[in-house]
Amino acid sequence: MPFQASFIHSIYTLFMQRLSRAISYYLRHAPQELGLQLEPGGWVEVAGLLAGLQAKGHPCTLADLTRLVASSDKRRFALDGQRIRANQGHSVPVNLQLTPQSPPPLLYHGTTARFVPGILEQGLHRGKRHHVHLSQCLDSARQVGQRRGSVVILQVDAESMQQQGHPFYCSANQVWLTNFVPPQFIRLTGGQPDPG
Repeated sequence: MPFQASFIHSIYTLFMQRLSRAISYYLRHAPQELGLQLEPGGWVEVAGLLAGLQAKGHPCTLADLTRLVASSDKRRFALDGQRIRANQGHSVPVNLQLTPQSPPPLLYHGTTARFVPGILEQGLHRGKRHHVHLSQCLDSARQVGQRRGSVVILQVDAESMQQQGHPFYCSANQVWLTNFVPPQFIRLTGGQPDPG
């Protein structure tokens, strides 16, 4: 690839990464900053999102947005006609219209070593989000955990949790969600906890 084309590609990739972060922020945590209100399911009108992004200094076209949704390896967003949403990860009140589902017997959660002692003692809490996020495969859990440093993979006995009345939901991008994972359903599968 010639230098100029490579440079343009790099700039566009950086633009799309920043755009993805901005849209994640507004759709999950601060829709009101763009003058948006999440509809049931977390949906907003595409036109309103584009206008709000422009007003905040994020130039974005419908083509950019469509390409972002289609190319996202984690499928963070969904487009439905003239509406868009974040598939999960919200911290603002919204009815995501999720229905309980039977999870696979085992699910995984990637975290960093420093959090492991607390998790093994107190369980996995959702924090400011609506749910605890779990992965069906080790690779996905590892990718999530790597964002903050040395990764440790925790295995969750989802089958036993469900048998004891804990509901599970599956987002449109195959992230498994639950309200809380008690410590008795968690075990270490990779990495070591931080000794201090």
